[in-house]
Amino acid sequence: MSERDNATPRHDADSRLGELFENLPEPTTQIPTVDNSAPAPGSRRAAREAASGDGASAPGTGVSGAPVPPSPVPVRASADEAATASGESPSPIPVRASADAADTPTRAVPVVTPPSATAVPEPVIGGGLDDLFAPHDDHVDAKPKKKRRKGCLIALIIVLVIIGGLAGAGVWVANTYGDRISEAMGWGPSKDWEPGQATGEAFVTIKEGDTGGPVSVALHEAGVTKTEDVFYDYLVDEGINPTFYPGVYSLQKKMTAEAALAALEDETNKLENTVSVGEGATIVSSLPGMAETLGLPLADFEAAVKDPSQYGVDAQTLEGWLFPAVYTFDPEVTPTQVIQKMVDRTRQALDEAGVPPEDAQRVLTIASIIQREGRLDDFPKVSRVIQNRLDIDMLLQMDSTAQYGYGSLHEGVVSSSKEALESDNAWNTYKRAGLPATPIASPSDAAIDAAMHPVDGPWLYFVTINLDTGETQFSETMSEHEQGIEKWREWCRANPDAGC
Repeated sequence: MSERDNATPRHDADSRLGELFENLPEPTTQIPTVDNSAPAPGSRRAAREAASGDGASAPGTGVSGAPVPPSPVPVRASADEAATASGESPSPIPVRASADAADTPTRAVPVVTPPSATAVPEPVIGGGLDDLFAPHDDHVDAKPKKKRRKGCLIALIIVLVIIGGLAGAGVWVANTYGDRISEAMGWGPSKDWEPGQATGEAFVTIKEGDTGGPVSVALHEAGVTKTEDVFYDYLVDEGINPTFYPGVYSLQKKMTAEAALAALEDETNKLENTVSVGEGATIVSSLPGMAETLGLPLADFEAAVKDPSQYGVDAQTLEGWLFPAVYTFDPEVTPTQVIQKMVDRTRQALDEAGVPPEDAQRVLTIASIIQREGRLDDFPKVSRVIQNRLDIDMLLQMDSTAQYGYGSLHEGVVSSSKEALESDNAWNTYKRAGLPATPIASPSDAAIDAAMHPVDGPWLYFVTINLDTGETQFSETMSEHEQGIEKWREWCRANPDAGC
């Protein structure tokens, strides 16, 4: 019976061992060569050769020819670990045993060492079942790996805490200084309109001697530029110092600062026969611009406003009757025709507001005070204060009326001088009860409407406490009003150049 036939009774055991050997790691690139030409130790061939007197030592035996027991190297241990355990240099990983070796699992399969590596010990293949189930090296570093995971987790927590702290600090800085940082870095909303947004028509009046600052304000008030200072900032940033010629210019709303400058420098946009009257302007402040723009003598305009009756106005002056608007005239227009058109426009506004003709002068007078004293949002409240005081025969005590009577209305100050307050004239409401003798300025449609329709309220006092924003405090009692006056004084102390 052949050796293979002898192995048949152990078929089941060999199958299990085969499954175990199939789970061994794949060989490395250093694959040792097995010499199958020598007879397996303990086989019949080995016995016959021994009987024939061949005295050569078989590989894997000692000098005397006695077999050397194989070293108990674990099947799954690495080559370096096996060599370290035996005190020798690392050797290649053994390959799977041959079929002959499977018949004798307790003996090692001899391995032929390449000639170039004679100094390296031969790998030993085989071992008992205990070797197959010996602990492998994958579990050696289990505990250190757990320590590393724990250390990484702690480090991650520390990093997250630091990041969280930085994020919290960032939120605080953004909430506290966000506006200042955005302004300094240019991150906030643009102060200029985007190109391509220009639309409609806007009229801008440039007065004699106007420079970048006043022109920048005029452009914003006309709805041309987005902010009050963007045009002036553009001139400064670009190093431009243009000359602005007085007159009325036709521009568009929502123009960029650059486009607005180009439009002002384009002579075709200047309306040679166009004049304007500003809201809250007076006859004295308006006539010079009309004369200059139309190229007519100022004296002719002063003569044209001398007699209100020629325009059907029953009043001692035409103050308040020159409606604030932009007007265009033919080249041959006369000063009288100019004034007539402005008076007619005022009558139109009175009719639209439902003002009876007999009340026209009274309504225009109240509206002119509203126009000079309050901002647009506060017009109905200012009208109520005036009406409440008139109802109880209380002095109006309006600074605008005292300044007009004294001739200082256009000095650019909010508070009245002692001289203006003490001047005994028909317009000083600190001295005389009731309304002033005439309107003190040209009121707008909004001011006329507010004079006709004051909002309900108990207020008797008001004071502007912030001249930049126009914020106004309305009060019912004198003690509340005095608190508002103190707020105004505090603002003036903080802004000494504001002209308080």
